[in-house]
Amino acid sequence: MAFSGSRVASGTMLDDIISSVRRRLPDLLARQEQVREAAETMAPARDFASALAVPGLSVIAEFKRASPSKGIINAGMQPSDRAAAFERGGADAMSVLTEPDHFMGSPADLRAARSATSLPALRKDFTLDPAHVWEARAMGADAVLLIVAILDDDLLSRLLVTAAEAGLAALVEVHSAEEAARAVGAGATVVGVNNRDLRTFRVDLATSEKISPLLDGVDVRIAESGVKGPGDAARLRAAGYDAVLVGEYLSRSPDPADTISGLRGVA
Repeated sequence: MAFSGSRVASGTMLDDIISSVRRRLPDLLARQEQVREAAETMAPARDFASALAVPGLSVIAEFKRASPSKGIINAGMQPSDRAAAFERGGADAMSVLTEPDHFMGSPADLRAARSATSLPALRKDFTLDPAHVWEARAMGADAVLLIVAILDDDLLSRLLVTAAEAGLAALVEVHSAEEAARAVGAGATVVGVNNRDLRTFRVDLATSEKISPLLDGVDVRIAESGVKGPGDAARLRAAGYDAVLVGEYLSRSPDPADTISGLRGVA
């Protein structure tokens, strides 16, 4: 089944992921009225963007058990314990994978992580329909991820409007200069530059450095993927980023609180 507004290259890992999301979407659409009703009963979302508007470099700590490129990273992690460690270490926000087939995530992980902390939580998933935005709010998310590479301009605009209606921040993710221009043109105020090519899954921090000058007018700039220590964080701070989103490096850390503290120490 095809869904209007989504776009993705064929024959890639990203294509496989999006196919899985599309297979699950009809069930959500059948329940979308109930999901929206549940979302509208939720308490107001925590302010994701404001949490990142602090002096120095902010850290978005990610709960991620696995990925298509790395396989299982840390299957035994408990979301509540990990989230509490994120907060102790000084994380400013967190990201929780909810995609089940390729990342071993679930809505239950997001609920458990958020209930254990006062941090705003990003639902890290592949948003293809406004129903996904309301679903994110119903599961307790404070922000939703919008990946420009898999959305056309009309759907990106619709999803930004829906996020605002739902009271959620929208982290608009880009991977190229062309996508950055589309995000800025759509009015995105929180933009994440992913250093990981979603088609090949290769990582290059130079991606963030090249795209940063193109983000004039964006309130919050986030560099995603590839941070493996304070040196990488400092490099991205120097490139003009307000925050880094850190996943695999934290998932492999035996002491995530201490690891985050080291990243937060970057000027």
